[in-house]
Amino acid sequence: MGQSTTPITRNRWLSRGVLGIGLASLFSDWGHEAATSVLPGFLAGLGAPPVALGIIEGVSDGLSSFAKLAGGFIADHPRWRKPTGIAGYLATALTTFAYAFAQSWPALLVLRSLGWIGRGSRGPSRDALLADCVEPGQEGRAFGFERAMDTLGAVLGPLCAVALLGIVGPRGVMRWSLVPGLTAAVAFIRLVPTERTAARLHAGVKPMPAVPSIRDRIAQFPATYKYFLAGVFAHGIGDFAPTLLILRASQILAPRFGAPRAMILSVGLYTFYNVVNAAASYPAGALSDRVGKRGLLAVGYLIGALCFGGFILSEGPSLLILACLFALAGVHSAFQQSVEKSAASEILPAAIRGSGFGVLAAVNGVGDLVSSVAVGALWSRVSPAAGFLFAGVFAAVGAAVIYFVRGGHSSDAS
Repeated sequence: MGQSTTPITRNRWLSRGVLGIGLASLFSDWGHEAATSVLPGFLAGLGAPPVALGIIEGVSDGLSSFAKLAGGFIADHPRWRKPTGIAGYLATALTTFAYAFAQSWPALLVLRSLGWIGRGSRGPSRDALLADCVEPGQEGRAFGFERAMDTLGAVLGPLCAVALLGIVGPRGVMRWSLVPGLTAAVAFIRLVPTERTAARLHAGVKPMPAVPSIRDRIAQFPATYKYFLAGVFAHGIGDFAPTLLILRASQILAPRFGAPRAMILSVGLYTFYNVVNAAASYPAGALSDRVGKRGLLAVGYLIGALCFGGFILSEGPSLLILACLFALAGVHSAFQQSVEKSAASEILPAAIRGSGFGVLAAVNGVGDLVSSVAVGALWSRVSPAAGFLFAGVFAAVGAAVIYFVRGGHSSDAS
């Protein structure tokens, strides 16, 4: 009788834990994306130049990368995973709320950095808990679902911002972000299992011997994973923050529609980007479980290169063309976010999966730091086209590296 119920439980990928992590991602993104969508206009109102946005995004992502690296070390200790996740969600909620009280762009830089440190530190623990909640071979669906929920929050955030902007202004939107931010922490606390509960699913998995430091854990990574990280990093150098797309769209649309309406339209385009991202995330993850993760990831990177190329080649693109480019950016983001982590989960041994997720996140974070600052600087000093050319070249290089390591076997991780 005991055997008859086990397969049903083990084959159900949408567990309470997967749902809880998905809801936490949804509400957290709902809050901080509402604030992020009004950030470019808010900075312009403070008199900040375009490079300030690149510095804010790049520095906060870079600091987040170090937090992700430390978070990966923490995540290899199962009992620390849930407390780390709770603290991270609370930190993001409180610092995003505090944007409302900033009077200069350096103050926003400090708050954004603190929030992203909390966000970064929770990531590997959340990802390790998510991987532990499903059977091997179901990671793509679980990570695709989490990304879809995360991005649904990124759709609801800008929509709420647009609805609230005319009533309470940018600072009011930032104050309101506390409500979904705290809801995310509650969902994580109430629904996500502890390490003891999640471990039941993997009771037959033999743990690897413990290693004392992050360097020793990195030494345990399979060779395939190291090549995989090289491809992720190459792509990351060109993968700038999407807030720069909002800024570019508002610049393009302002001569035709006026600055206030251009800001609303650019936030609408960003919302559309997130709708496409959310719609494509689960299908991308589920498809990767069937056709192979690294080859599909290379395709996603090439879609990003195509999107950036569209911004280079279009002279004063119409609203329709901008919508198509934002849609391509959304598909690119869905492939990158859903497939990267599930591919990493497939390659890595279970006992060092937390460190692996931390290093993956750190590699992405360093890439984001370089890309956002470099694209912002090229934009300000040369032209927007120069920044997009830089991004497109590195996205294509990342696709090539990922494609040529696709022949590695998951047995490398055993």
